[in-house]
Amino acid sequence: MSSKPKVIIDPSFRQMDEVFSPADQARLHDMVEVIWGKDDEMPMSDFMDALPTAEAIVSADWRYGDVLDQATNLKAIFAISGAFPLDLDYAYCHQNFIRVLSVAPAFARQVAEMSLGMALAASRDIATGDRAMRDGSETYLHEGNIGTFMLFDQPVGIIGYGNIARVLHQLLKPFNVTVSAYDPWLGDRYLEQQGVIPADLETIMSTSKMIFVLAAPSKENEAMLSRHYLEMIQKNAVLILASRAHVVDFDVMTELVLDGRFKVATDVFPTEPLADDHPIRQADNAVLSAHRAGSVKEGLWEIGEMVLDDLEVVLKGIPPRRLQNAEPELSRRYATNRAKTPDESDE
Repeated sequence: MSSKPKVIIDPSFRQMDEVFSPADQARLHDMVEVIWGKDDEMPMSDFMDALPTAEAIVSADWRYGDVLDQATNLKAIFAISGAFPLDLDYAYCHQNFIRVLSVAPAFARQVAEMSLGMALAASRDIATGDRAMRDGSETYLHEGNIGTFMLFDQPVGIIGYGNIARVLHQLLKPFNVTVSAYDPWLGDRYLEQQGVIPADLETIMSTSKMIFVLAAPSKENEAMLSRHYLEMIQKNAVLILASRAHVVDFDVMTELVLDGRFKVATDVFPTEPLADDHPIRQADNAVLSAHRAGSVKEGLWEIGEMVLDDLEVVLKGIPPRRLQNAEPELSRRYATNRAKTPDESDE
């Protein structure tokens, strides 16, 4: 019988080869006794058999119900979807010292890179110019640049200064931009120490030439960027939506973009796949991407790398350093889970 720690690896909807590089799969098996470790969903009966001795669970979603009282050896739950899992009893985890870790930081580099690319594509009308060349309607030199602008030296606003924003900020530095940030979960002094100017939403929306929406979806920020704020955006400025459509009133945003009020670049939509007849598809001043920012092969392998780095230390009783920990103060506030608030009953 193996003396290695037992770890349940149930990655579906993801696949083993998608998450773990060949080298990291070898490292995984050297480190622990893998229970399941297949692409298909782990049968519930097998999961329950393995749960009492498992020291960690790696899964995309929490689909197992209220069974944590049987997880007597459990030290950590690794959520590899990119968000904190739905329907997990976070209070029980906190009370019983079970870490809940999200691989969200593994998406930061690839989403930040794509955000910068979409911003440049929108500000310089790269996609529009490509379409014009293909249908023979292109205009050259100055006439082909009417309405475009350079990123260099522009005022930039960031909404949500988290994992993605911190990487994006580094990518923006060569452009000599002035960066303002709005994040109600961070203090002004912290933001200043990161080299950004703390600002309220009105300032971000009305003064920024480029606005990056990178906030994690919470129960407090649904459609936070309402008509009131969207109508503050400068003529011909660019709104880049790369976190979740949850944060923006997407219908109003679409209306204003179609009216030519500002440009938009978005990788996310309220419903995916996007309906064939959605009006945003007809907006010439929109750069559209089918939720591709965080699905690059090398980037996805960062999931496995980070999971193994933190799994190694968690099994030794050492705090994890690479993944995002579900903090007790915030776990109930994410829109991506259904954790009960203190005033909710158990019904």
